[in-house]
Amino acid sequence: MNHILIAEQQARELIAQACRRAMAAGALPQTEPAEPQVEIPKDIKNGDYASGFAMQNAKRFALPPRTVAETVCAHMELEGSLFSSAEVAGPGFINLRLAHRWFEEVLASIGAEGADYGKSRKERPEKVMVEFVSANPTGPMHMGNARGGVLGDSLAEVMSRAGDEVTREFYVNDAGHQIEKFGQSIDARYRQLVLGEEAVEFPEDGYHGDDIREIARRFLDARGTAPMELTEEERQEELVRFGLEVNIPKMQADLGRYKIHYDNWFYESELHKSGYVAETVDELTRRGHTYEQDGALWLRTSAMGAEKDDVLRRANGFYTYFAADIAYHRNKFEKRGFDRVINIWGADHHGHVARLQYALDALGLDGSHRLEIVLMQLVRLMRDGEVVRMSKRTGKAISLSDLLDEISVDAARYFFNSRAHDTHLEFDLGLAVRRDSENPVYYVQYAHARICSILRALEQEGICADPAAPDAALLTAEPELDLIRELSRLPEEIRLAAESREPSRMNRYAAALAAAFHRFYTECHIKNAATPELRDARIMLCRRTASVIAAALSTFGVSAPEHM
Repeated sequence: MNHILIAEQQARELIAQACRRAMAAGALPQTEPAEPQVEIPKDIKNGDYASGFAMQNAKRFALPPRTVAETVCAHMELEGSLFSSAEVAGPGFINLRLAHRWFEEVLASIGAEGADYGKSRKERPEKVMVEFVSANPTGPMHMGNARGGVLGDSLAEVMSRAGDEVTREFYVNDAGHQIEKFGQSIDARYRQLVLGEEAVEFPEDGYHGDDIREIARRFLDARGTAPMELTEEERQEELVRFGLEVNIPKMQADLGRYKIHYDNWFYESELHKSGYVAETVDELTRRGHTYEQDGALWLRTSAMGAEKDDVLRRANGFYTYFAADIAYHRNKFEKRGFDRVINIWGADHHGHVARLQYALDALGLDGSHRLEIVLMQLVRLMRDGEVVRMSKRTGKAISLSDLLDEISVDAARYFFNSRAHDTHLEFDLGLAVRRDSENPVYYVQYAHARICSILRALEQEGICADPAAPDAALLTAEPELDLIRELSRLPEEIRLAAESREPSRMNRYAAALAAAFHRFYTECHIKNAATPELRDARIMLCRRTASVIAAALSTFGVSAPEHM
């Protein structure tokens, strides 16, 4: 239950009702005022909600804003509402202060909803696909994949909790030029193992990594030299198949270790085998969006606003990656019926965004509105103020697997989700392993572990850590109320993170919640509270806080430990 939105809606209704009463009583001129706008002010000393309604409508009433505000407040009926007072401030702001009933209802909702607290339902949920990582299966995953993995997974999670029907998908690029180069590279290493390095020249633009050598060695161990009798094309087809059978399960294992699990792994090769790429290109031609030039088939993307036209089918008859990408997205919308598709891409793909949307528009699929691309900026790994490019263990460029050998999965996921996708991220490896309050993931996790420790200690002293009927009305100290305010924010933060496509909001929320708890713990005694009843109410507040911290962390895949 979103108590922030409930209170906001009621505040608008109270102001509107008071305005109508004032007009009926002749205290305000009869007119049609603008709808009240209500917000939570940055400084809540004067009230939990504020409205500029009087200033919005001063001209309509032909009265000073403060006079309008005072008149509205004088006609406001708060009995039975979520608010205890309405006051006028400054030039005419209407400030409303929440009644204690609201705080009690927040705690009651957290207790009743448990692990579902923060989730919402929509009257009309969208069927959404979030496609992310989709790394080429030709080598290990890098830092961009690591950031994109957490961003996509966290975005899918907040959208799901906000009420949409979300599918996570990995698009396996197992066709096209990079796969041809993959096969040629393994083939060269394989023949070098059989014939000697000097006898076989390695392609200059091939994949030079040690992983290619390892695949070739494993292929030789499994198949021996018999494939040398095959034609080059046949041998490379076998090598590609073997290499993908090695690499794709490794990618799945690395992502599983990273706590990322997909609903679908969709293979590009299936689009080609089924004829769907050719069919999609034919449909674009049927609709009059293509032309032939120099033996190639082109899409008129320039006529739709792009800088230039794009090749769909080369003169040699092979379809381009762009053609396959159009077919893949057509499949998402037309074949599988998604209302909205969100792709997580690196910022270097920005030029591809409009072209793909235009192509989907040309197919009548409204790609300009239904396809969203979230572009993420680069990551720089830092240690002791220096950029880190090489793995300590391997001496090679750091892969996702190397990173997770050095730091915890929780630290990786927290740090990669800590900045907005459109900002560059500096990942401080030294900070990520520190066990103090400077490390943000430690700071938040420690708040949860501290609560668990408090509850265990109370139980050891014979004090029930789950009192039967705690009286939330006793929680009136400012640190207590501030903490409950933070607890109330989880559903709204999830909603806003989903709407803005910005799951890093959840990191900031988790940190603010942890800070509010640490302040409460410092200023409010628990075991030695003034009365047993107040102690039990504070124990209940601790339990609710632990539940919400765990829920907030889980939105971006970080655990809530009970011991640290």
